[in-house]
Amino acid sequence: MSLSVQLNHQMKQFKLDLAFDLPTKGLTALFGPSGAGKSLTINAIAGLITPQEGQVQLNGETLFSSSAKINRPTHKRNIAYMFQDSRLFPHLTIKKNLLFGAKRCQQPPGKQEIDHLIDLLDIGHLLDRHPGRLSGGEKQRVALGRALLSNPSLLLLDEPMAALDQGRKHEILPHLERLRDESNIPILYISHSISEVARLADEMLLISEGKLAAKGPVHNVMNRLDLFPLTGRFEAGTAFVATILSHDIDNGMSKVQFDGGTLWASQLPGNPGDPVRLRIRARDVLLATEEPQAISANNILPVIITDYREHPNHSVEVQLQCAGIKLLARITKKSWERLELKTGSALYAIVKSISMDRRLGQDRTSS
Repeated sequence: MSLSVQLNHQMKQFKLDLAFDLPTKGLTALFGPSGAGKSLTINAIAGLITPQEGQVQLNGETLFSSSAKINRPTHKRNIAYMFQDSRLFPHLTIKKNLLFGAKRCQQPPGKQEIDHLIDLLDIGHLLDRHPGRLSGGEKQRVALGRALLSNPSLLLLDEPMAALDQGRKHEILPHLERLRDESNIPILYISHSISEVARLADEMLLISEGKLAAKGPVHNVMNRLDLFPLTGRFEAGTAFVATILSHDIDNGMSKVQFDGGTLWASQLPGNPGDPVRLRIRARDVLLATEEPQAISANNILPVIITDYREHPNHSVEVQLQCAGIKLLARITKKSWERLELKTGSALYAIVKSISMDRRLGQDRTSS
């Protein structure tokens, strides 16, 4: 593991008491309700605050240890931190803002690396402008580039899209996805949006009142019925990776293979063999005790109920095993009772809509 964290810090409202490791690369989401301790956690990792007890190690080097009395200054931790606001220098051009990041590292990136990052973030046409002439999404892309040009060993993102409207979020999301896929460093990403987490994250750390409530692959955490009070029931669903099998150009559809079988979706970018990240929301899944005939839905999957949870609003969240993955469905309590459902019941899941969450400027759906 490239990052190992143990933190103990008493606050007025709660005590931060966390221990976790990050994979050597990929994007890990730090998710939880407001006031759970997310920003406090990454501020401690970055050295912006000093925990009362604990230890932070990055690539085997101790950045902080209360017992060994080690507390490396922020600027010597080789960590890049991107905030909600871009914090660009208004008097410098975009090119000079980017090069400021490159000057901060001991081994400045070469021209080829800089050009690749500019292409990755699609900011080449902005280089001669000043920050005041950029949109919010463009500013954040430049801030991200500046952070990466410091050649960090770890990238911390504190709700980088919180101040953006929906259109600007759609503008920056594909670039964050490319960064996740191509970067060789771990990324720790704070977000209040479960849909962002489902779209971007490989792993998920779920915290509440300073404690780690769950950790693991994002689809495993999001599928746990006992965590819905923290993850949010309305956006509950399953995120998973599939492989494009073929395209039906005439009908604007793509066929994909996943651990649960095959699915038809709105035509996807990419070629057969390419991976694609999909998401099926619980509210977009219907259940039937017999295989439906002559219906418009293209995706009907055999499933088995593995768990369920009733809610005070007369709805039932149902966890379903679909070959190698788990799906979620949300139905009324009346339907649950009328169909006489229980754990172990064999059913058919009718998927009304699938969100395409990889390298798209906006969500697209298919029935």
